[in-house]
Amino acid sequence: MTERPFWNPKTEQLPRGELRALQLTKLRLLAEWAQARSPHYERTFAEAGFRPEQLRTWADIDRIPFLTREEWMRSQDEHPPYGELPVVGPEAAIRVHTTSGTSGRTPLRALDSRKDWSWAAEMWCYALWAAGVRPRDVGYVAFGYGSFIGFWGLHNGLEKLGALTVPGGAQTTPSRIRQIVDFGATVVASTPTYALRLSAEAGAMGVDLRSGSVHTVILSGEPVVAETKALIEERWGARAYDTAGMTEISTIFMFEAADQPGGSHVIEDHFIEQVIDPVTGAEVGYGERGERVCTSFGRSTTPLLRYRTADMVVKVPSRTARTWDLYQGGIIGRVDDMKLVRGTNVYPGAIEAIVRGFDHIEEFQVRIERQGDRDEIVLCVEPVATMGDEPWGRLAADLARDLAGAHEGLRFHIERAPCGALPRFELKAKRLTDLRSV
Repeated sequence: MTERPFWNPKTEQLPRGELRALQLTKLRLLAEWAQARSPHYERTFAEAGFRPEQLRTWADIDRIPFLTREEWMRSQDEHPPYGELPVVGPEAAIRVHTTSGTSGRTPLRALDSRKDWSWAAEMWCYALWAAGVRPRDVGYVAFGYGSFIGFWGLHNGLEKLGALTVPGGAQTTPSRIRQIVDFGATVVASTPTYALRLSAEAGAMGVDLRSGSVHTVILSGEPVVAETKALIEERWGARAYDTAGMTEISTIFMFEAADQPGGSHVIEDHFIEQVIDPVTGAEVGYGERGERVCTSFGRSTTPLLRYRTADMVVKVPSRTARTWDLYQGGIIGRVDDMKLVRGTNVYPGAIEAIVRGFDHIEEFQVRIERQGDRDEIVLCVEPVATMGDEPWGRLAADLARDLAGAHEGLRFHIERAPCGALPRFELKAKRLTDLRSV
């Protein structure tokens, strides 16, 4: 008997016209629900002159006002602790999760009902099944299980799918390596940064991951550049799959499938994902870079309509049996990540793509600072402990050359960090610091 390739064969292969009709029907119901029960949407819909019955065609989506993170946080501040977006109070919820807070700002707090949490697991099942995970697998979740939503939904998705699930919380990195080996894990979930850290620690322990049982690494929590993904696959001897989610929706909205058609599929039967010009707010076409705007149909406790995410993406149509659109290369950055250094645009993802193309680098950090009347950018690199002075000199020169070539000749100062000196990250990595405003 041939194993089915789709978690939900009907909706994953819907013709585009039928899919659009389904989304529009769900959107109308969601707008009615939010307007009737959420103080925030009741007010903002009225201010925009929008009524759910106006949603007759696809173009009518633009009648719905945008929601921003700043609005949500202001609502929390004015109506603590959850703000005016939720349709119920904490007495009707079973979970509360927060954003990771890596930006240093107040985290968003989101409530979930039992129904919401079951839906979040279902979204992860789409991704896990598409990556080839099956009930016979043993899944290891290398995650800290705190209030940050992280891989909570993936854990429940593994259980819902029927895989044996090992929670890797409250463990040191060496302990996690030993558990991966001892339990015979075949699937490991972590951030891209932590997947590399696990592989480095395994090497130091004399554990050869390439000859081990792991065949799939599920990545989430950070944008995944192609070079980093390739490095993870080489070190683990396994296929790596990109996914992305948000605390604001409690789960993932996209996943990379086993056929890996050059991007990650949007889960379009449960989300509407628009891509807009971040300045004008106008929707852009296929192949154009823009900002993600997310509408989620699944989380009933905290409705999300036309939420500006600040994620930068390029949407392209699918050319496989799965008809859902793709984000080419996944999440390619953040609207607020770009830095201007002496007239040159600098993106953290572009720097990482170059750094990860070199062997024998354990970690790195980027620092932008003001020296006199001039901006300077420094790449601090921690090479492997065994690297001598001569190979380090060649590595530093090659890095400086390639970084300048990719940034209109901008000079990067390359510094060597002592072994173990740079920070390691289990969740979202923060590798760029702008000191010019300090």
